[in-house]
Amino acid sequence: MKISIERGELLKAVGQAQSVVERRNTIPILANVLIEAAGNDVSFRATDLDIEVVDKCNAMVERAGSTTVSAVMLHEIVRKLPDGAMVQLNDDGASGRLTVEAGRSNFSLATLPKEDFPVMASADYESNFAIPAPVLRRLFDKSKFAISTEETRYYLNGVYMHVSDAEGGKVLRCVATDGHRLARVDATLPDGAADMPGVIVPRKTVGELRKLLDDDDMTIAVSVSEAKVRFATPNITLTSKVIDGTFPDYTRVIPVGNTRKLEVDAAEFAKAVDRVATVSSERSRAVKLSLEEDKLTLSVNAPDSGAAEEELAVAYSDERLEIGFNAKYLLEIASQVDRENAVFLFNSSGDPTLMREGNDTSAVYVVMPMRV
Repeated sequence: MKISIERGELLKAVGQAQSVVERRNTIPILANVLIEAAGNDVSFRATDLDIEVVDKCNAMVERAGSTTVSAVMLHEIVRKLPDGAMVQLNDDGASGRLTVEAGRSNFSLATLPKEDFPVMASADYESNFAIPAPVLRRLFDKSKFAISTEETRYYLNGVYMHVSDAEGGKVLRCVATDGHRLARVDATLPDGAADMPGVIVPRKTVGELRKLLDDDDMTIAVSVSEAKVRFATPNITLTSKVIDGTFPDYTRVIPVGNTRKLEVDAAEFAKAVDRVATVSSERSRAVKLSLEEDKLTLSVNAPDSGAAEEELAVAYSDERLEIGFNAKYLLEIASQVDRENAVFLFNSSGDPTLMREGNDTSAVYVVMPMRV
């Protein structure tokens, strides 16, 4: 194999591949990226056996072929090469070495046989549809903060993507929860997605997928089966196993009878929570919200380090209420609001609280209160 490729193109392709590779590997080949050159294209494939990413880009292919080389090492080398450099990758197949040349720089890297590289078996996907990148980005960005990190409840370690009923008909919905807070985000159901099986997309896959979604003009091809999910752009294909488990019935924890309504400027609210939480040594310290007519008082009392209090002018006309929340959870939920106002709907100090953006019900968040 012998190819020439521009440094920027190579860095992007190898960067996407090497981020999938696990740093600690008991199987040496899994630390490598499989490079395959043919025609005018070169593809870079990496896997951790649960996720596989293939990134294609244009190159001048002098001699077609394939090899595998350390993904992290190749990425580090390319990252340190000067902008705009032409990089030549050369593997004669006999020496067990890949040479990387750019200008006066020359590297020789150990390779492993391409036959040892595990390629994820292709699945038959029950559902195939296309969705604009900004829509998919919103679904996952607004829900991923609530993914659980608890290993025992492994079925919560991802985002549950499924088709659901909403007020205006069927929607594509993403839900994540860790038992303390929940995010539910809806988007218009794309053509071809109606029969999609519900799948739990793992946390790592959600992180890798985010890198595909930066280009607003791009359309993402999504394929879903019971065991796998695939997201593809013209150049990058990300295939992942889904979490084998049953996501709990989240609808039961979304309150419907909360009538006490607080409307507050989301940015001001987040800054105020952040300020009063400064005095507490633990990030999980409860922030107390004291509500009376058109006034919200935020307070933190940390006996070992001090106390803080801040008042905000808000829209609130119900009876007086005191309720406590984990400061970190409040900040994360408030930071999801894109428009100006956040609307909180309370019932009592012991019941779950609902939050949404203005009158928009396509994204709702639930947070459990704390005792204060």
